[in-house]
Amino acid sequence: MSAAVRQGVSDARRIVVKIGSSSLTTAVGGLDADRVDALVDVLVKQDGRQIVLVSSGAIAAGLAPLGLPRRPADLARQQAAASVGQGLLLARYTASFARYGRRVGQVLLTADDTRRRAHYRNAYRTLDQLLAMGVIPVVNENDTVATDEIRFGDNDRLAALVAHLVRADLLVLLSDVDGLYDGDPSRAGTRLIHEVTGPADLEGIELGRPGRAGVGTGGMVTKVEAASIATGAGVPVVLTSAGRAADALSGSSAAGTYFHATGRRSAGRLLWLAHASAPRGSVTLDAGAVRAITERGSSLLPAGITGVEGDFVAGDPIELRDESGRPVARGLVTFDAAEIPRLIGRSTHELGRELGPAYEREVVHRDDLVLLRA
Repeated sequence: MSAAVRQGVSDARRIVVKIGSSSLTTAVGGLDADRVDALVDVLVKQDGRQIVLVSSGAIAAGLAPLGLPRRPADLARQQAAASVGQGLLLARYTASFARYGRRVGQVLLTADDTRRRAHYRNAYRTLDQLLAMGVIPVVNENDTVATDEIRFGDNDRLAALVAHLVRADLLVLLSDVDGLYDGDPSRAGTRLIHEVTGPADLEGIELGRPGRAGVGTGGMVTKVEAASIATGAGVPVVLTSAGRAADALSGSSAAGTYFHATGRRSAGRLLWLAHASAPRGSVTLDAGAVRAITERGSSLLPAGITGVEGDFVAGDPIELRDESGRPVARGLVTFDAAEIPRLIGRSTHELGRELGPAYEREVVHRDDLVLLRA
C-alpha cells in the first residue's frame, strides 16, 4: 500500500478480534497461559476503543483434562470437551484481564439463537450493554448444545457475523498464519498479499480446504469466506498472525492482509439469515413468483408456490427455488411443511374464506427474506 497506516484500521472505534485455537493452546490441547496473556496485553492497550473478542479454544482446552489425544470427530465428545474447556477458557481470560483491572463477560451463541428476530435483538442488546459498561465480551459458539444443523461451522464465520451484529468498524482475524499468500506459504517464491480490494484480487489464488487436524477447524478458505461476509456488509478486515496483533490494530500496512469493505451495511438479521442459517427445507416457485421476489421485493404468497420439500415448522429458514431448482432466496417460513401442500397455487383471499383468517398471510414475509447471490 502507498500509505504507512491503514486509515480504515486506525479510525476504527469498535473492533471485533477473533483468535484461533492454535494460537491459544498447545498442539495436544490445553491452554497456553503465556499466549493468552500476550493477546490480552495487546487488547487492553487499545485506548478509546471497544473490543469484542471472539475466541476459539474451548474444545481444545478440554482435550487434555479429559485425556483425549486429539480433537474428537464425533459431535458428542466435542460437546463434552467444550463443556469442560469453556470454563477453563473463560477463567483464563478473566484472570489475564484482571491484571489490568478489566472485566470480561461470556456470550455463547448458536446460529439458531441469532436468526430469529427477538433473539437477534437480544444478542445485540447484550453485547452493546456489555461494551457500554466497559466489559470485554468473550464470544464463542455454544458448542455444548449446538447440533450439526445449527452450527456456524467455524469461528471465522461467527466473527464476521458478530462484527455485523455489533456494528463494528473493523474485524481482525488472528491465527498462526501472517496473512493471505498467493499460494502455499511453504513454497519458495510465494508472495504475501497485502491488500484485497474485491473478489477480482482473489482470482487464481490457491486457498486449499478447511483443515480439521490438530485442535482447530478452520483454514485459509474459512478466513477468506469470513472476510467476504464482513466486507460485503461494510466491515473491513485485517488477517494476520496472533504475533502481529499489535501491528494489525495500529493500522500498520505491513501487518498481514487488509480486505477493503466492498458493500454497505444491510438490515441486521438478513446477513444472519443468509450466512448463519441452515435451511430446513425448500419451496419451488413459478416464474412469476421468482420475478416478484427478486425484482419487486415482494413477499412470497401461496399462489406462487408449485412444490415443497423438507420437514420444517413455522419460523424455520427455508430456501426459495426457481423451477430449475436454483436457490434464489432464503427466508423464515410462516407455515409448517405439512400445511403447505393444500396452500399451493391458491390466493390468500381464497384460503382465508375456506380455512379462516389465520391462513390469509404470506408464506415468507419480505422482511424475513434475503436474496442469494447468483
